[in-house]
This record gives sequence, structure tokens and C-alpha cells, in this order.
Amino acid sequence: MVESPPGPFVLSPDASGSRQCRGSSKDPDAKELAITTEYSKPLPEVTDENRPFWEGCQRHELLLQKCTQCGHYRHTGPACTECWSADSKWEPASGKGVVYSWIEVHQRYNRAFEDDLPYNVAIVELAEGPRLVANVTGAGSQDIQPAMAVEVVWDDVTEEVTLPRFAPV
Repeated sequence: MVESPPGPFVLSPDASGSRQCRGSSKDPDAKELAITTEYSKPLPEVTDENRPFWEGCQRHELLLQKCTQCGHYRHTGPACTECWSADSKWEPASGKGVVYSWIEVHQRYNRAFEDDLPYNVAIVELAEGPRLVANVTGAGSQDIQPAMAVEVVWDDVTEEVTLPRFAPV
């Protein structure tokens, strides 16, 4: 298991295809690693509604929609879940949150994830309020605890897609 370095980092494949830690784009000493393997797992469907979120992820920036009427944050959606206004703008989030819930997956539901078994799937409640579904990296499922502090880390799975994951703080 890869130990999580302190602070933001990025998981990127090395020449052998295994994921390795490197500094974030905010780290001036970070070295860019070329993606050398073909990613065979399902990728998110990018739509007009969620495109700003995924473009932010490519830049290693977690974006949330903020309602311009009441200030409520949401992940994505056509209207505010508090006041139902359709007016919103995309704003950077802190990337910090806590584990709200999680499971450890032991059953293969998709062949693409077979080599990862067992793996965790967590619901992370961001400091701004919205909850995201993601993996917690750098910790075994037995180490994950309710309300455990986590922060976003970036997994550059293809040249076009970067997935947000979370690591213990």
C-alpha cells in the first residue's frame, strides 16, 4: 500500500502502469509523469451540465455550483436544492471534507475493477456541504473511520479525465 504524503498529491501511473504519488500542481517541485498505460475502467459521462466540474478536475481544481440567490453549494444539478433557483456559478471548493459513510467492495461487479478487489467506495461530505462519492486512497478500509478528515487528491487516469479521490489528512 502506498503511504500518503502530507498535503495535496496526485496519483499517476509510472512506466510499469502502477500508480505512484507525486506532488500537486501547486507543488513547484512536482514532476509531471506521462500517462503510459491505457485506462480500461469506465469513465464519467461528461455532459453540458457537469462539464465545468470535469474541466476543473483536469486542472486539479475541485469546483462546486454555488446558488447565486441563497449561497447554497451543490455538486451538480439544474436547480438549487434549497431555494430551487436555477441561477448558479461554479466556484472552487476547499477540497477538504470528512468521511460520511463507506463500504468495502469484495464482489466483482465489473471486470475492469477485478484487480482492485477489495476496494472502498466512500461518501465524502465536503466542508462546503455537498457529498461526493469517491475512493479513499492511502488507507485500508479497516483504517477508514466515520468523520475521518480527508482532502482531495487527483488521479490523472487519461489525458482528458482526472478523477477526484480523497486521502486522510
